[in-house]
Amino acid sequence: MKLSWQAATPGCAGEGRSATSRPHAASPPRRSLPAWRGPATAATTAPSSYPGGSAPNFSRDTACCGRARLAAPRKRSGTIAMSAARRLLQALALLAALAGASPVRAQIEERGPRSDGPIESTLRNALPDGGDPFGVVRRLSDRGVEFRLSYITDLLGNIQGGRRQGWINQGLFEPSLRIDFERLAGLPGLTAYVNAFFIHNTGRIRRDYVGGVNTIAAIEAMPRIRLSEAWLEQSLAGGMVRLRAGQLAADVEFLFSDLSVMFLQSDFPTIAALNLPGGGPAFPLATPGAMIQVEPSSRFNFRAAIFNGDTGVPRRGVDDQVRNRYNTNFRLRDPALLFAEARLQRNQEPEATGLARILRLGGWAHLGRFEDFRLAADGSLLADPASVGTPLRRRGTGGLYAVLDQQLWRPAGGDALSGLSVFGRVSVAPSDRSTIGFYADGGMVFANLVPGRPNDRFGFSMIHARFSDAVRRFDRDLARFDPDAPPRRTAETNLELTYLAEIMPGFDLQPVVAHIWNPSETRSGRNALVMGLRARVLY
Repeated sequence: MKLSWQAATPGCAGEGRSATSRPHAASPPRRSLPAWRGPATAATTAPSSYPGGSAPNFSRDTACCGRARLAAPRKRSGTIAMSAARRLLQALALLAALAGASPVRAQIEERGPRSDGPIESTLRNALPDGGDPFGVVRRLSDRGVEFRLSYITDLLGNIQGGRRQGWINQGLFEPSLRIDFERLAGLPGLTAYVNAFFIHNTGRIRRDYVGGVNTIAAIEAMPRIRLSEAWLEQSLAGGMVRLRAGQLAADVEFLFSDLSVMFLQSDFPTIAALNLPGGGPAFPLATPGAMIQVEPSSRFNFRAAIFNGDTGVPRRGVDDQVRNRYNTNFRLRDPALLFAEARLQRNQEPEATGLARILRLGGWAHLGRFEDFRLAADGSLLADPASVGTPLRRRGTGGLYAVLDQQLWRPAGGDALSGLSVFGRVSVAPSDRSTIGFYADGGMVFANLVPGRPNDRFGFSMIHARFSDAVRRFDRDLARFDPDAPPRRTAETNLELTYLAEIMPGFDLQPVVAHIWNPSETRSGRNALVMGLRARVLY
């Protein structure tokens, strides 16, 4: 196998994700070293299935770890910025014109890390007749059928460093439908859910402009209409046990922080998105699976899930989001991916007065076969031109993690997300078969502190992803054999500062500034500075 150093498309995790996720263009390969060899894949469920092709690829796709690039956008960044800004102003004017009358409260359930706005804020709380002049929404709700429509759009520019400077506009429209069959058909405890993604963009800020592996804006993904989740859930024992089966996304139920969801870079963490085939079941992709949750008390629950272990058909050199174009592959025969998480919480009730806390402890395990990043099958170094060139294959991989949401100050009458809070995630994975060996993120959120603006929030968030020992030693080995080898990878760090302002119920604006240190796909010293604005509409 020839070692080809191709600059892969970073992002994911749902960029997200990747969180699954979000789109991505072709840039010149970092370096081609045809005489030397390297691991064909970071994680494979079939021989030579590494999405980045024949070279070890250390960047992640915006939603799933895809490494292939699309053609770079040709629009001038100034035109893109003006066009996107004009659309934002038009939307604001329209929404302001529609607002009127006294608010009508309409509770729409928020789900996991997709919920990055004020929890009770929807346009139904601001529009005349609750945004339902003909009573259709109310009649459907009375029968157990509830839907939500949300739209997020970002105007982002890399103004310094990175791969190149420029502006992009990206957007995500997400309709979702939930059916309570107990109210609809008298079937106690049975619920159905389905949602889809309508994704568009004029470029990808992480992959096309900054480079690197950490998420910058979690809705970055390949433009397309995709099915996301589609499942049935049965509640038993008065809600103490939940059984769910269908097409599932892991980033909605595992490995996320409630406090972090307001940040653009909040996503399925880099360590999972890069180490799992296809980036794992995270935005914008999902896979068939089943989940069980047991909640014996309001302070403790345990959940575990099994997923199909790959998001698409293994094909060398093909982006993960291309391999599963519409998220309708429904694969069932790949080695399994397992998740388990225990959650301990306190003072989450609205009437509680103590400081709120949620601690999540969990891990994942993939039962497929994975290739060593440093050693060849004969025990020699992969970077050595004399090696057999076939990576040593190892069985299985996994990771452990801990997530903490801790309230530091709770104002009188405030809920669990009000006041001053901090959050953090830490995760580790085996070095020899993982791209990322250590990951940590965290931040601080100030909520409901601006007089007269009870739903505003602001804060900062940081991400740190450290390449595994095997990856860093492979780079060191490569430098021994070739003085012109690419720069060695060490770690990548992101900082985000943001303010989420509720303009009216159901409409938020969110300016953001992000700094990226050492983006892994750019020359050293090319730290990037990103600025922009997010707008979000929820109905």
